[in-house]
Amino acid sequence: MLMTNHVHLLVTPAEPDGVSRMMQATGRRYVAGFNARYWRTRTLWEGRFKSALVGSDEYVLACYRYIELNPVRAAMVVRPDEHCWSSYPSNAAGVHDVRITPHEAYRRLATTERERQAAYAALVAGGIDIEHAHDLAVHTQQQKPWGTDRFRRQIKALTGRAVNVRPKGRPAQRPPSPQPIKST
Repeated sequence: MLMTNHVHLLVTPAEPDGVSRMMQATGRRYVAGFNARYWRTRTLWEGRFKSALVGSDEYVLACYRYIELNPVRAAMVVRPDEHCWSSYPSNAAGVHDVRITPHEAYRRLATTERERQAAYAALVAGGIDIEHAHDLAVHTQQQKPWGTDRFRRQIKALTGRAVNVRPKGRPAQRPPSPQPIKST
């Protein structure tokens, strides 16, 4: 999903560092072409991309809804099928797009293509609850896995990295320990 100031991708890499390498290659090629076209020499994007591992079908389908409904939340369009850079027409109406390969979670929605598209349209029409949308945004921003507690524990065991999101802001400081009062 291409937005005016960012992009959302739901990607399943074939290799462990595949997403990072894909984003690096895309950035190099696109920025070089953009800079040449507009006679620029500086970077195009601020910072690096953010990503989050996603746990199960439930979470993957929530990602689909989050992405498809992003231009609606941003008041760019009224319905997700109105955004020209959306995968919604492909997923909900079968409009062929070579850039889109359906995720297995999408394929498990139904047995036939027409039923799958109808199930997907209903899923997106049902929206995404604010808690899921917030959790996905926070997990992505902090680059933490998004899924069940069990999934996050598995990722922690595999990577040895922290998997819990941190609260917003600086950690609270503990008040200094009281010092004993000495009498003179």
